[in-house]
Amino acid sequence: MPLVRPTLTIKKKKSGRDAQGHVSVRHRGGEHKRFIRTLEWNRNKIDIKAKVIGIEYDPGRTADIALLCYDDGTKSYILATSALKVGDVVVSSENAPIKDGNCLALKNIPVGTPIHALTFQVGKPAQLVKSAGSAAYIQSVDGNKAIVKLPSGEIRIFHADSKATIGQVGNADHSNQKLTKAGDSRHRGIRPTVRGVAQNPHSHPHGGGEGRSSIGMHPKTPWGKPAFKKTRKKKNASNKLIIKKRK
Repeated sequence: MPLVRPTLTIKKKKSGRDAQGHVSVRHRGGEHKRFIRTLEWNRNKIDIKAKVIGIEYDPGRTADIALLCYDDGTKSYILATSALKVGDVVVSSENAPIKDGNCLALKNIPVGTPIHALTFQVGKPAQLVKSAGSAAYIQSVDGNKAIVKLPSGEIRIFHADSKATIGQVGNADHSNQKLTKAGDSRHRGIRPTVRGVAQNPHSHPHGGGEGRSSIGMHPKTPWGKPAFKKTRKKKNASNKLIIKKRK
């Protein structure tokens, strides 16, 4: 299947550098040339049917993608579900059938149906449940509130008009794949990591000493800051919508 050029942009290589050219993320660089496939996260073509004309590999994500051709002639990519295949017809509609690839509001989806590409807010693009093999499940709908169980185990309240796509994201076997050689990481742009105790003292706080020695201190980052320090902020405006936290 030839690539659809309007949906492609070349991924610029940053090699872990920021806008000033300084290394902000270590151990990055040398990845293979890639194209970024632009996916249709909004599904704004309401009541316009689209035929799946190809299931393709996307190097930038864990899941496969499906190439759609709409009745008006436009083409776009969406996430491919485990049951989606070439020749299927999908649609984004308020009264679309409960079928893999169709996009509906949560209030129109039966309880217990696997969904993905879930929106946080009404009218926003899909933000949740997009990785390979993942699926969320609607537990109940009451008025304008829908309770959804996410893949992490978190149970959260969403607006009933928020959109989601039917089906479990495909390529569920991705979690079983192993990187069997150094080149597998290098092609992905990941360079080798050296332990701090194996470095010189001017390169890392853990370095130096005669022979094999312990770090002799509380673990530190290469910049002398305490390692394993909690950096996640507890305050979040949407935490009040969480019914049960993830495990």
